[in-house]
Amino acid sequence: MRPPGRRGVPTASPALLLLPLLVPLLGAPRGVGAGPGAPAELRVRVRLPDGQVTEESLQADSDADSISLELRKPDGTLVSFTADFKKDVKIFRALILGELEKGQSQFQALCFVTRLHHNEIIPSEAMAKLRQKNPRAVRQAEEVRGLEHLHMDVAVNFSQGGLLSPHIHNVCAEAADSIYARQEDVRFWLEQGVDSSVFEALPEASEQQLLPRCGQLGDGGRPCVCRYSLSLAWYPCLLKYCHSRDRPAPYKCGIRSCQKSYSFDFYVPQRQLCLWDEEP
Repeated sequence: MRPPGRRGVPTASPALLLLPLLVPLLGAPRGVGAGPGAPAELRVRVRLPDGQVTEESLQADSDADSISLELRKPDGTLVSFTADFKKDVKIFRALILGELEKGQSQFQALCFVTRLHHNEIIPSEAMAKLRQKNPRAVRQAEEVRGLEHLHMDVAVNFSQGGLLSPHIHNVCAEAADSIYARQEDVRFWLEQGVDSSVFEALPEASEQQLLPRCGQLGDGGRPCVCRYSLSLAWYPCLLKYCHSRDRPAPYKCGIRSCQKSYSFDFYVPQRQLCLWDEEP
């Protein structure tokens, strides 16, 4: 064990459309024409839940059938999200800056790996075609999806992580000893043929329930249950379809944006590995 529509006829957003509608206006945008297989990138300004504004980078690789999102929080934490459609895997990574004056390391990295459901985010080929007419506009999600609370009770073996998703080696390199998953997702992946060597045991859920939350501990050397929360402030979650007299069938013409927050609980062997968790 290691520590680790037709309710009315929807129309396309004037700011975010799919690429074929924008090419006549803008020409070939960034990421297009960069060669076959080159990921398409979109940079947008987004409003965080606390009201502050940050830049978010979205990349889509239609060949690998994957999407990645990255943003920096006001406290300097770098949050990334990767959706691997081929492997039914999504990866959350946080690079949390340490407080050097308190003797903390420069940063601490965490990775959380969960099952991807294909209705959670738009397909990679649609993301690759997404462009904006006004890059200076500040985006705010049209839909706020509910908080998802996840109990991460399995460790992922970094050296074998490529068997689960090839993205784990790149995304979670800094978090090699802190990659977590859930039993229910592990069961699904095992049924899909993923080798069991990818996963390692953590203390049973019944044992973890007896442990205190790290925020309740004063002693930094004892094991506890850590909590880390993050939010995807803006991401394309659904495609919009438009109708035209000139076309017999509805066609893709834009996206609906969502915001979603996650809370992860996971075992750590000592309080020092969860210094941000200060709430009881």
